[in-house]
Amino acid sequence: MKISIVNSAKDPAGCHIREELLEMTGHSGSGIFRYFTHEIVFLETEERLIYEDNLDVRTDCDLIIFISRHTSVNPAPALTVHVTGNFKTADYGGEPESLAMAAPEWMHRTLNALLKNAPDGYSVSYEVTHHGPTDLRTPSFFVEIGSTEKEWADKDAASAVAGSLLEVLKEDSPEVIRLIGFGGNHYAARETEMALSSNAGFGHICHSREVPDADKETVIRMIKNSGAQAAYIDKKSVPKSDLRRIEKILADLNLPLLSEGEVISAGELDWETFLEIREMADEVKGAGKVKIMAISGKGELFRFGIDADLFEEALRADKSAVVKTLQKLPLVCITSLSGNLLPEFISYKENRLKLINDLITLCVKTLHKEEFTVTDNDRIIIRRVRFDPDAAKKAGVPPGPLYGKLASGNEIIIEGRKITPEMVSVVDEKIIHLEGLERYL
Repeated sequence: MKISIVNSAKDPAGCHIREELLEMTGHSGSGIFRYFTHEIVFLETEERLIYEDNLDVRTDCDLIIFISRHTSVNPAPALTVHVTGNFKTADYGGEPESLAMAAPEWMHRTLNALLKNAPDGYSVSYEVTHHGPTDLRTPSFFVEIGSTEKEWADKDAASAVAGSLLEVLKEDSPEVIRLIGFGGNHYAARETEMALSSNAGFGHICHSREVPDADKETVIRMIKNSGAQAAYIDKKSVPKSDLRRIEKILADLNLPLLSEGEVISAGELDWETFLEIREMADEVKGAGKVKIMAISGKGELFRFGIDADLFEEALRADKSAVVKTLQKLPLVCITSLSGNLLPEFISYKENRLKLINDLITLCVKTLHKEEFTVTDNDRIIIRRVRFDPDAAKKAGVPPGPLYGKLASGNEIIIEGRKITPEMVSVVDEKIIHLEGLERYL
């Protein structure tokens, strides 16, 4: 793969990063430099990078990395990555309503490398899509040092950026879930956090203030020039009217919209497997989202369920213990629209029989340890005692704090009469039939 690393002679941060790269590699800066499986070409321009058009032709490469300074109205030490483009006007280079070709995989890897190598006091983040050049059909991205002359001249910062790039370029293009993003401030806080804690690689990100003007054609450009497989919306930063409009555009374009939880829970699953899991979950009546547990790799996916009453009662008895065990199993859980776990699961077909046994055993043992549960042959008998407001009222107990005392198991005295919890309680009984119960105990 041929890669061009471009800086401007007018940009002190870019010059310092270039110097560090040349020193670390021992390269002169002219000609082609062989680095692992890549061919690296250094290019220094005389003008500011945001005005450098036609770099595709001038570099003739497969990837363009711009090394540059970053400025901000609220200056603070920062290392950032972003792709270029203009959603509306072209105030800082490029063309209006034009987006460059993004490199989500390389940006994701660079962002994570910067986090590991950043000097103390420096933040690391994406920036939303902004400024030129915008005519690039070759994948590209900026990596920058911000935000004042002090940081632009910081050798440690330049060394961190150079070292991160060389670390990233040791390998071929990584695999990520390629996303486009909507909403957030200039530093795309939610998208940054997702990329630093998951396999999500963002291409174009639209600032909250530009979302109201993002129409269907804008979204199509974002998808096309990011190679997007899905989208994410920072819902807290986008007005509801715009949120619904963008959701409809994405639905019309058949682009999946993922929540932050879904992206992070996807772990290291490849996109095709994750998409198939979502499609299978959508077949479950009342399904909401999927929760990826310890499943990994690839295989033939299979959806299966266990007894709904058994699973519901186990969650009711000790939800935290059940969930803790589920997180260790190679499966996918499915939630309802309200967020409750359903007794439906997805895993690879080869794991199905063992997982059914493990899940039933988990539920049975969770219930068996509770004092309100007994077993009889193939029956699990659940008897729960609960406070009965009607019985309390008949016993002459006025509604209020006394109800709480009785419900908590305490006796009370009313007009010289002792009222015990047993006097105002009823027993709810549920029987679950489970063939071969004994083998799960």
